[in-house]
Amino acid sequence: MKSSSWPDNQLVQPRKILVFLVPALLLATVLGSAGDKPAATLQRVTHAKTYPAHETHDDEGVSIAIDPFDMPDKTAGFKVKYKDNDILPVRLIISNDGDKTVMLDDLQVQYITVSRDKLEPLSTQDMYRRLARTGYVPGKKPPVPLPIPLPKKNKAAVSKEAIAEIDSMQFSTVPVTAHSTNGGFLFFDISGIETPEAGAHVYISGIKVNGKQLFYFDIPLEKYLNYHPGQ
Repeated sequence: MKSSSWPDNQLVQPRKILVFLVPALLLATVLGSAGDKPAATLQRVTHAKTYPAHETHDDEGVSIAIDPFDMPDKTAGFKVKYKDNDILPVRLIISNDGDKTVMLDDLQVQYITVSRDKLEPLSTQDMYRRLARTGYVPGKKPPVPLPIPLPKKNKAAVSKEAIAEIDSMQFSTVPVTAHSTNGGFLFFDISGIETPEAGAHVYISGIKVNGKQLFYFDIPLEKYLNYHPGQ
């Protein structure tokens, strides 16, 4: 004898609703959170050999590529207007085709201009200071200076969006395990340099395997400028 007068099919209906509702809510949550991520983090990094400006040491099993983000189509997804602040984002890609881990604890990178100026990557704090100095806010132009300086506010001039993007993009010197690729961004101050890639090259040293330092990498950016896909 049944303890309820409700038909069996009506008892099942709420369960059916939950079965379809829970996955839908989870999907909406995932899509919503994905929209908050900086576009740059969504661009998949491929093997260093797939980039025009790269150098390979076959005997050491290591390839390194340099990929400047200098064109509007490449920087469209960024929240920070780096070019407007005289900053050049450069993606560094390191591929390890060997069987031993590549260590980056002592990694050194220099961006050497055509005038032989040696540019060091900006630190995270350097980036914050640069953006704060210009009063940068994502999506807005820097404010026009007033004739009389106003008192400085204690509120941070760099938005949370900009901080999150910079932090997520920064190249991390974690070890590159066997048969894997690591990639991330370095940022360079290109104030006063109209065409920073022309005649420039990137010098990379301090990479080690089993405690032994590998031969340096010297990548000319003319390889990037002269690359014409499909030709």
